[in-house]
Amino acid sequence: MRYSLFHVEREQQKSLQTQIREMLVSAMLAGQLPADAPVPSTRAMAKRLKVSRNTVMLAYQALASDGYLVSRERSGFYVSADVRNDLFQSELADEDKQVSLSSVDWSKKLRLKPSQQLNIIKPNDWNNYPYPFIYGQVDPKLFPISAWRDCIRQTLSLKWLDAWTDDRFSADDPMLIEQIQQRVLTRRGVMAKREEILVTMGAQNALFMLAHLLVRQNTKVAVEDPGYPDIRNMFRLRTDNIVNIPVDQEGMRVDQLEDAKLAFVTPSHQYPTNVTMSVQRRHQLLEWANENDSLIVEDDYEYETNFRQEPTPALKSLDRNGRVLYIGSLSKSLMPGLRVGFIVAPPELIEEVRAMRRLILRHPPGNNQRVVALFLSLGIHNALINKLSQNYQKRSEILGLALANNFHGWYEVPKFGGSSYWIKGPSELDARQLVKLAKEKGVLIEPGDVFFSDPENNRNYFRLGFSSISDDKIEPGINLLAQCVEEVL
Repeated sequence: MRYSLFHVEREQQKSLQTQIREMLVSAMLAGQLPADAPVPSTRAMAKRLKVSRNTVMLAYQALASDGYLVSRERSGFYVSADVRNDLFQSELADEDKQVSLSSVDWSKKLRLKPSQQLNIIKPNDWNNYPYPFIYGQVDPKLFPISAWRDCIRQTLSLKWLDAWTDDRFSADDPMLIEQIQQRVLTRRGVMAKREEILVTMGAQNALFMLAHLLVRQNTKVAVEDPGYPDIRNMFRLRTDNIVNIPVDQEGMRVDQLEDAKLAFVTPSHQYPTNVTMSVQRRHQLLEWANENDSLIVEDDYEYETNFRQEPTPALKSLDRNGRVLYIGSLSKSLMPGLRVGFIVAPPELIEEVRAMRRLILRHPPGNNQRVVALFLSLGIHNALINKLSQNYQKRSEILGLALANNFHGWYEVPKFGGSSYWIKGPSELDARQLVKLAKEKGVLIEPGDVFFSDPENNRNYFRLGFSSISDDKIEPGINLLAQCVEEVL
C-alpha cells in the first residue's frame, strides 16, 4: 500500500485518530487494502501524517478490536482475513466513522449517458458454460499458439526492437500496412494505396471515429433494421435523424434510403440475418450514393469465413468515386481481445481520422502491430483462415441438422457461411425468457430484439453462434434448447 494515499486534515472537527480509522476503512472498502495485506507500520504512518506514533497506535488497536485488523508479533498489523461486507456496512452506518461520499449530482453533469442505451450483453464467464452458442468468440483450440509465440519472440529481438518501442505519434507500422494491403485487401478485391489505409483498435474504434467526423446533429443517417446495435447507438450520440431501413433477401432496401447522407451497411454478410447483398442491389446502392452526394460505410466483418459460396468481392471493390468507406477487422480470425482493425478511405479522410485517433490513443500498440504483421507475412494467417473455414463449415452443418430436427422452419441456412444462425420463432415466443431458462441449463444464446429499432415487437428472434462451441456439444445443446422452448411456449 502506498503511504502517499494516506492523509489527515487538522482543521476537521473529527479527531486525528478517527480520521485515521476512517481512512483505512475507506481503503478496505475500495479494495486498496485487501485481506491479509499489511498496513504501514505505526512509525511510518506517524511520520507520513506528521502525528504522534501513539495516535496511530490507538487507531490501529481500535480497528483490531473491531475485527478489521490483526496484530502479528514482530510483523505489524494486517487486514483481517475475516473482514466481511456486513462489517463494512455497519462501519458506514456509524455516524462517528462514516466515510464521506461524493455530493456531485452526475445526472446534471453528464451530457450523454451511453450506459442507458440498449446493447448486446454477453456473460464474461461464457466459457464456463457447457453449451456456449455465443457469437464473436473464438475456439482457442483452433488457434496456432506456437506460431503466434514465435512471432512475438521475433518482435522482441534487437532487429525489431524499435518497431514497437518507439512512439510513432500518429503513424502506423509500415510492415502491417503493407501486409493489409497485399494479403488482406486483395482477398476482398480492394485495391488501396498506403495513404488510404489506417490501423485502428478494432472495427469499433474505426466506426466511432467516422461517426464523430461525419455526422452532425441534423445529418440524416441510414442503418439496417435489424442491424448492428453499436453503430445505431454511436449515431444516436451524434444525431436524432436516424432512419431504419428494412432488410430483405437481397440486403438493405436501397429504394427507402431517400435523401440520407450516410448509410451503414454489411453487404457481404448482413448483421445479424446473414443475408448477402445481391450484385444488382450493390450497384443500386452505389448509384444512390453518387446521385445524392452521400457516403457509404461498409463493415466487412467476418470476411474470412465465406465457405458456402464463391468469393464475393467487397462493395468497396466496385466503388469508383470514393463513396465507400471500408472497415475491416482481424478480431474474428485472430482473437477478439487483440483489437486490430483498419479503415480504407480516400487520403483526405484518412488524414483527419489519423488526427482524431492521435487525440484518443495516438496509435494502436506497436508490439501488437508488428506481431500481426509477421503473422500475416509468414502466411500463418492464411493457413488459419483455411482451418477456421473447414471447422466452421463442419459446425455449421452439425448445427443445421440439429436445427432441422428441432426448429424446422425457424431459420435459413446462411449462403455466405459465417459463424452464426439467425432464428425467427413464432410470434408468441419471448426470447428473453428463453435466454434466462436456457442459461439455467447451461445453454447460452443471444436474444435478437436488441438488433431491431423496435425491440418490443421483435422478441421472437434469437441468434446462435458456433465459433466457440465444440462439435460434440452442438447437438445436445440444441436438444436442451428445444426443451426450453417447449417450457417457454
